[in-house]
Amino acid sequence: MVQWKFYTSGILYGIFWQEADGFYCRTLDFTSGILTETAVFDEAVNEKYKQMSRLDILRFLRRKDTYEKIFTGCDQPEADTPFAERYTKRLDGIWGQRDIKFPQNFLVSESVLAGVICPNRECAWILVRDGYEKKTVLKDWINYDGRYHKPCPVRYAGMYDVITRDGITLSTDVYLPGNGDGPFPTMLVRTPYEKESGAENYFRYVQRGYAVVIQDVRGRNLSGGEFLPNYYEVEDGDDTLNWIAAQQFSNQKVGMVGGSYLGYVQWAAAASQNPYLCAILSIVCAGSAFVDVPRRGGCFTSGMLAWSFAMSKKKMDPALMVRDDWEKVLNIRPLSQVAPEALGYDIPFLQKWLKHTDNDELWKRSDWQARNSKQRIVPALIMSGWFDDNGMGTTQALELTKDYPEGMRKVILGPWMHSGNANYDIHGIHMGMDAVRFDIDLMFFKWIDHFLKGRDNGICSTSPVEYYTLGENKWKQADRWPIEHAKKKVLYLSGAGNAASEAAGNSLNGKSNGMLTGNPGADGSDTYSYDPENPAVHLIDMSENELEVPEDYTEEEKRNDVLVYSTPVLKKAVTITGDMLVKLYISSDAPDTDFIVRITDVQEDGRSIKLADGMLCARYREGFEQPVFMEPGKVYPIQIRTTKISNTFQPGHRIRLTITSSAKNFIFPNSNTTGGFDSEEFMVAQNTVYYGKQYPSSVEIMVEEAL
Repeated sequence: MVQWKFYTSGILYGIFWQEADGFYCRTLDFTSGILTETAVFDEAVNEKYKQMSRLDILRFLRRKDTYEKIFTGCDQPEADTPFAERYTKRLDGIWGQRDIKFPQNFLVSESVLAGVICPNRECAWILVRDGYEKKTVLKDWINYDGRYHKPCPVRYAGMYDVITRDGITLSTDVYLPGNGDGPFPTMLVRTPYEKESGAENYFRYVQRGYAVVIQDVRGRNLSGGEFLPNYYEVEDGDDTLNWIAAQQFSNQKVGMVGGSYLGYVQWAAAASQNPYLCAILSIVCAGSAFVDVPRRGGCFTSGMLAWSFAMSKKKMDPALMVRDDWEKVLNIRPLSQVAPEALGYDIPFLQKWLKHTDNDELWKRSDWQARNSKQRIVPALIMSGWFDDNGMGTTQALELTKDYPEGMRKVILGPWMHSGNANYDIHGIHMGMDAVRFDIDLMFFKWIDHFLKGRDNGICSTSPVEYYTLGENKWKQADRWPIEHAKKKVLYLSGAGNAASEAAGNSLNGKSNGMLTGNPGADGSDTYSYDPENPAVHLIDMSENELEVPEDYTEEEKRNDVLVYSTPVLKKAVTITGDMLVKLYISSDAPDTDFIVRITDVQEDGRSIKLADGMLCARYREGFEQPVFMEPGKVYPIQIRTTKISNTFQPGHRIRLTITSSAKNFIFPNSNTTGGFDSEEFMVAQNTVYYGKQYPSSVEIMVEEAL
């Protein structure tokens, strides 16, 4: 009888096998820390594991004979299955499932299908044939623990009300290792997504000797007060840390973990300078409003509507994100009527956001970067992806921590969306077969074990920065971020329709386009008409709630309201790593408008794949606190910082910069009036970009040098 064992974070969660009359299992009883007696492995048990791991164990076991026949006998790099699945062999010999989030990865060893690995954003789940454990990443866990880890029992210690300084109660659940009296180091999770939902995902911290505190943030689920996203999190985080430190179960060393909003609250807590916060695991963290969402560059992020709808009630309702009428919803004006018309009721925090158009006290109170004095350093492991729609939040975290002492910061930047370490392909764009990793949770535990338990495990001597370069499709290491082996190179815009541009073939659908060159060219300008009622499109699926995915923008670039500037065809590979700074000289006959820039990789077949982008509402070119409207005919300098990327532009490719004034789906179109994004009156703007020696519009890129 072949048994299959199921692990995560070095912990055995279950054993599964097949007998003549069906499937059976022994599952981990969280409260005792031991496996249950033999029971039938049915759909109900399978669903529990599927919710935790995203791996359908029962389906795999039913198909394993077919899989084994395919993958043990395949000598090709690609394989298809009868289940409409596509697989590609990785360099390590593992077969990775393509075109799907949270893919199955099959390990074949000694002509046997030995295991399946399913990565999640923060961990990897491993279903392995008994006896083959050391053929997987489990060997590293065994080496770390010195043995197979015996999990601590999980004891629910109760629900508590943490009282904030202004008298609000924050509902808080506490889970403790059941085989000791403590005090314990503690992992804190603060969430707007119901503290009970998915709590089992944090049990592995309890099972490895940590107390776990999970709290509903203010105004959510069972907590009191108003939910105003981000606004109260510095103070509430500080109060919660003080509460934990005063409890008998606490040894007064607290770490935090979580992604997105759960990442934001970590940096907010760190900004409070609380003495008990000893380490954070920052995953795709949200940033401050005017750098990240919802007010990136002073625009208003329409892509946030799906999230706002889901958060419109006391408990999250993901079903409210999925609509087939987003086109209609995005056109509702004034914006104050969007929720009432689309949902039938109002969203108070959305109304409050709309009333605060400039970067005033409401937004500044939420700016954890500006509020962090850096007098007290919190060791931070920072993880994000090139296509994370909160990627600018991670940019802020990297900026805040750039001068941290050695060993106090570790950075992991992959080819991932907001959902993290979960895809080989994003919207049909292949990320390479090393894109998915199986060791993230081991690094996480080494980080917190070192800083919360004092364990000398070598994590601080590993590479401070690990990043993935697209095009080469491989992981690299660096001592710091920005990486030390990259130098700034400036590419200057030159005009559309000039002889050099035509000779280089820079045209799309008969539309002449400009060039990017190493030196400023002749003085000139390009003008386009931006009509808010016919905006250019940002290519996303609103219901997916992923705003920064790579896509092919070739068709959008044919629009007359999109300016295109490309390098000549590259004769040798060029690798850029970092964010980019686009410096433009612009004018408009409108008092206000937006500028959206994109960096794309133009491939040999002409496809233009978006890598990075940035945006700025022109009224905020001198700062987000006070609008300064434009005067017709006057030339203004603006700067736009883009998202991060590491990409190798291969020979035969081009580096391209595009400029336009709208990004439908991502941001609400600027009306080109003083009413900005929330006006029922529109005007068509004539927007001009200048270049040459007098107005040297450019894009600054960081080019890797050979090591």
